[in-house]
Amino acid sequence: MAVGAMRPEAEPRAATRPNQAAITPAAHPVADAAMDRYARGDDAAFAPLYAELAPRLRGFLLRLSGDAARAADLVQETFLRMHRARGAFAVGGAVLPWALAIARNAYIDHVRKRARGDAPLRVGREPDDDDETAELPSGAADGEQLVLAREAAETVRATLAALPVSQREAFVLLRFEGLSVADAAEVLGATPTAVKLRAFRAYEALRAALARRDSEARGAPGARGEPREKGRS
Repeated sequence: MAVGAMRPEAEPRAATRPNQAAITPAAHPVADAAMDRYARGDDAAFAPLYAELAPRLRGFLLRLSGDAARAADLVQETFLRMHRARGAFAVGGAVLPWALAIARNAYIDHVRKRARGDAPLRVGREPDDDDETAELPSGAADGEQLVLAREAAETVRATLAALPVSQREAFVLLRFEGLSVADAAEVLGATPTAVKLRAFRAYEALRAALARRDSEARGAPGARGEPREKGRS
């Protein structure tokens, strides 16, 4: 199904404007139907549109920025841009790739402003609802499993944050957002081959980081509850 075509001044910008003919059939009928109504001027459609898209956009922006508070700010900026551009959305189109492209543009604009010193830089990671291990019930896993899960999640988070933006966003769109290579290429304004290469490099970096963490854990004295070897006399 087609994605919304935009006027030159509307979001997303030409470099990342998804091609209507290239987007695969929609997998988010509730969001698509709500966006159709919203594009026609039905303000009541904003509530279901927000409910459907906000968690996806927040997760996407969190993985790009590495900062929960910044991601929340960018979600609001994304919806503001969507509101301004809603009249140019092609009714019947797929809203998620269009919204992700707008969110990416908002993130890129933020990074550029921060580089110029126009935007404050938040330091550190704040508690986040998308943290897969933050809300585990006490009986869900034993202490060691919980530690392992948190360490793995932190390794993934830190590795993603250290990647070039082009690799990070390609990996996030494919791995976490579940987009096809073709749809991710449309969102990023890149070729499918480039997207696959960027995502592969990100995957290799993550694989190496996790392997290194496991190796260090196995080699550390007393790691994972193993008894320390007594010195020989």
